[in-house]
Amino acid sequence: MLNKKIKLYSEFEREAIPYMDPLYNFALRMTGNKNDAGNLLKETFKKAFWFFEKLERGTNYKMWLFRVMKYAYLNSYRKKSKELIISDYEEIEKFYENMKYSSIDGLQLEKELYDKLSDDDISDALSSLPEDFRIIIILCDIERFSYNDIADFVDVPIGVVRSRLHRGRKMLLTNLYKCAEKKGYISK
Repeated sequence: MLNKKIKLYSEFEREAIPYMDPLYNFALRMTGNKNDAGNLLKETFKKAFWFFEKLERGTNYKMWLFRVMKYAYLNSYRKKSKELIISDYEEIEKFYENMKYSSIDGLQLEKELYDKLSDDDISDALSSLPEDFRIIIILCDIERFSYNDIADFVDVPIGVVRSRLHRGRKMLLTNLYKCAEKKGYISK
């Protein structure tokens, strides 16, 4: 019995530990602070280990761990929020289309500003996005999940993933542009 538990723990450690940093970064982006991110990571690994024995071997462990974290986040951290924020995506899209930033050339901005903006500036711009957009951008552009995996993770059709990714990137670009203006890297 003890050997079986040791073997299971070793296997879990071998499969899960390599994803600790990406999971922590995801938790930090979701919770917004290091203490909550650490707690979410601990909760994720605790729940993941609990169910690891029942998991089918050959599973995409990275995706599975991110999914465990997603549900841990939803169960623990959303309960703390007394108000559920519902994003009206159509209103957000109209708002950004009417702004002067809607004609921003992303490639031009990237060439001129990427080196000037700090990691904190980029992280703040990403953190300010509505959660449904932020999660998809993180999973696609940072963690490099496929559209199919993201659709499965957030439980929406792949077309919705593509749409949110497109709109989320536009919102992120707008946030970065505003930050660059505020810091004087570009003129208003």
